[in-house]
Amino acid sequence: MDNGIDIDYVAALARIELSQEEKEKFSAQLGQVLDYFKKLSDVDVEGVEPSAHAHAMYNVWREDVEGDAMSIEDALMNAPKKRDNQIVVPKVVEDA
Repeated sequence: MDNGIDIDYVAALARIELSQEEKEKFSAQLGQVLDYFKKLSDVDVEGVEPSAHAHAMYNVWREDVEGDAMSIEDALMNAPKKRDNQIVVPKVVEDA
């Protein structure tokens, strides 16, 4: 199916390797998605207010209430490296 999609280019952008079978499958699926977007562009949205959610939602933040602190052991549980109750991270700034 030739839908004008350069699936090799898309795969390179996504940094994934695809078999020939996957290329054919995903190319067709991407073509269907793009066809759907074309249909959406035909919808008249004149006078429709933009929204970020299907339902009107206002100030969805919870109250900032002080609670129990996380233990040091829990905070460091998944740290790849730790020393003196701190997370050790690689150096990212060179000496000036």
